[in-house]
Amino acid sequence: MTPDRRRRTLAGRMRRAEPAAAAADAGPEQDDPFAEIRQAAQAEAVHELGQALTEGDVREEDLHEKVTKAIDEALAEAGTPLSSTDRARLVREITHNILGYGPIEPFLADPDVTEVMVNNHHTIYVERRGLIEETEVRFGSERHLLQVIDRIVAQTGRRIDESSPMVDARLPDGSRVNAIIPPLAITGPSLTIRKFSREPLTMDDLVSFGSLSHQAAAFLEACVEGKLNVLISGGTGTGKTTLLNVLSSFIPERERIITIEDAAELKLAQKHVISLESRPPNIEGKGAITIRDLVRNALRMRPDRIVVGECRGGEAVDMLQAMNTGHDGSLTTIHANSPRDALARTETLVLTAGFDLPLKAIRDQIASAFDLIIQVNRLVDGRRRITHVTEVGRMEGDVITLQDLFVASFVDEAGGEHVTSKMRHTGIRPGFGDKLEQHGVTLPKSFFGDTTAKVDVLRRGKERRTA
Repeated sequence: MTPDRRRRTLAGRMRRAEPAAAAADAGPEQDDPFAEIRQAAQAEAVHELGQALTEGDVREEDLHEKVTKAIDEALAEAGTPLSSTDRARLVREITHNILGYGPIEPFLADPDVTEVMVNNHHTIYVERRGLIEETEVRFGSERHLLQVIDRIVAQTGRRIDESSPMVDARLPDGSRVNAIIPPLAITGPSLTIRKFSREPLTMDDLVSFGSLSHQAAAFLEACVEGKLNVLISGGTGTGKTTLLNVLSSFIPERERIITIEDAAELKLAQKHVISLESRPPNIEGKGAITIRDLVRNALRMRPDRIVVGECRGGEAVDMLQAMNTGHDGSLTTIHANSPRDALARTETLVLTAGFDLPLKAIRDQIASAFDLIIQVNRLVDGRRRITHVTEVGRMEGDVITLQDLFVASFVDEAGGEHVTSKMRHTGIRPGFGDKLEQHGVTLPKSFFGDTTAKVDVLRRGKERRTA
């Protein structure tokens, strides 16, 4: 990280100081014996560091050291006897309030936590290894939580207030953030943070997790390299974006990639990547830039690949048009519970875009656009698995034909608390072999039976990503 990035802006430092004052104004929690001394020490530290917090030429490390020193001095002046453990805990908590994200900071640093869910200032849940659990931590007050939300949102140049009480944003590490405040949130401000791995997952990681088989992994790599149009389908929290990121890593370095998202989350290792992000309207209700606007603009940017984080509106029409007019190799995701539902959902998105087209015409466009659907589901034990790899065929009458190439079977263990999944090839050879060969990818006749060839494909992919 460069020294410039380690320095805080004036506005950023002022926002980081605000939660401390907010927490000091709030009454102490009755079940926290250190609430009063924490608030007093925090207010004193902010007062002593007022100028340092707003100076733009103080590095992150130096500022952290000054904050810790000021907190130690404030605790010493309070005169309250504290054990070394309690003192260290208070210093850590106050530092998080002043420089970080308050009581949820440890969860953001914990690699086992994949999601942080703040229902209100005194109720916080986290997801560990796919299972949700309640925590004992809490914010000092509702105002404290609001200030943390404002700090997160402001980092991305967005806003949240009574006129715009809900927002999507992201943390500097790419973690997805959603916040909603009163009057829409009845029980108080709510904050949801979906974390992403600091190191992007690879296909080898997914195979080791049991998300899919070696054979299916090698097949998907060949499909991406062969410029098939792929639709990733799944419910909320099933890992669609993670899989999209993994598949995108197989796009060759020589190709120009344009990614389009509501909040930038994809982390592609290739160099020739342009990342676009939609923009909400300003306080006057103007200036909004939608995903659909960005897809249209991307078509004028000479893309080899278009990767859309999620189709949820009229952009589905433009994606279909792009895929049907020479932009092969496009990738996107959609919310649906099965491959068939994914097609029906795409039809619905096209219709809601205001196009009065016959249903058969829409289905013709869909059948011509997509080559492959990958279904991702979340099992009862919290684990995420690819359940179907399905080829999109031609129209037969008014119905789009689908054929499963890979499917996962499941076996309950330990009374349904754990599920074992095993992916198998259905024995059907795909009908898009000619399209793969046109783009320089050939699946040998022995591909679906030769384990050595499949492992070699995965190894080549890994070497290319790390080169």
